Amino acid sequence: MSGTDQLHLEILERLSDVSAADWNALLSTDAGPFLKHEFLSALEETGCVGGNTGWQVAHLVLKRAGQLIGAMPLYLKQHSYGEFVFDWSWAQAYEQQGLNYYPKVLCAIPFTPVQGSRFLCSPDANQTEVQSTLISGLKSLLTDNQLSSAHILFPMSAEAEYLKEQGFLLRDSVQFHWHNQDFQSFEQFLSVLTMKRRKNIRREREQVARESISFRHVPGDESTNQDWEFFFACYQNTYLEHQSSPYLSEEFFKLWAKGMPENLHLIIAQRDGTPIAASLLVVDKESSKAYGRYWGALMHIPCLHFETAYYQAIEYCITQGIQTFEGGAQGEHKMARGFLPTTIQSAHLIQDPRFSKAVAHFLEREHQGIGAYVDELSEHSPLKSTKVPP
Repeated sequence: MSGTDQLHLEILERLSDVSAADWNALLSTDAGPFLKHEFLSALEETGCVGGNTGWQVAHLVLKRAGQLIGAMPLYLKQHSYGEFVFDWSWAQAYEQQGLNYYPKVLCAIPFTPVQGSRFLCSPDANQTEVQSTLISGLKSLLTDNQLSSAHILFPMSAEAEYLKEQGFLLRDSVQFHWHNQDFQSFEQFLSVLTMKRRKNIRREREQVARESISFRHVPGDESTNQDWEFFFACYQNTYLEHQSSPYLSEEFFKLWAKGMPENLHLIIAQRDGTPIAASLLVVDKESSKAYGRYWGALMHIPCLHFETAYYQAIEYCITQGIQTFEGGAQGEHKMARGFLPTTIQSAHLIQDPRFSKAVAHFLEREHQGIGAYVDELSEHSPLKSTKVPP
């Protein structure tokens, strides 16, 4: 695919076709760590995407005179697993009419429900030109290959508004985020909660402490292969307990840790000195955010999940001065631990006019339902005051 004025669009079947330096130069401060070349290429190199996974790599890149100036992380999907925005019913409706929903085009970070830039642009390029050229290329990809739809998951708010102007339908999702109010200690954090929540958290922490459990915090640049082997055993066990298979491999975590140690932080729970559970934080100090990603345990101890994945992470954020801890998708139980609901959006372009109209009606009803859901959640805020610093 090509354009005028020396602009040239290409589809990359592997991210290694561009250098890490050239790709990462496109990332703005709000892009987030999951868009780094090191993360996305590690997924490809270890076979977590590509091959027969149903994630066909098809990154859309824009060059001017051979120089990379823009990109969108794209995949052709043969299913809807690993997205956290559920469109199985749309696929079923398509198929009932004898149409093919898959493959569809997905612009997203695999297995990662985190908001971030989806139009990557060189700081030296015209952002409006890059964005409009990329979206034109995306639409051409749909039309030229007779694909059903394009889905852009968790873009930044301004990008979502632009996509709406481009004919995309917006869909709401609710996540739960913890906000630092310049707390100096965990006790100070507890002081802003309602009495019921304070008592519950103290009770849960005491329950874990009675089990002779201690915690080891391991910054990524101090982690060892042994640490990652233990973490993977915990992560894998979580899936096995739910009779499922993990999306990510031990090889991936080791390669990720090697490529991005400054962004990773392990929390390992130990009982009488023996590791029994672990959680992983992805840390972006540039934007002052931490992301709770994965957790697992080799034995069941009441409240250990809350302590390892939430309370230890909150203490870490307070110590490091990190302002936002994203607890991830789903889970009203997070509210009882001091997290607040946050609505973010995804954008969807359905090629068939009839289905596009039907999906638009569905999303309008869903939008109203999610609005009512968030209002109801707000009535049960864990905070004495629901006011959160901007």
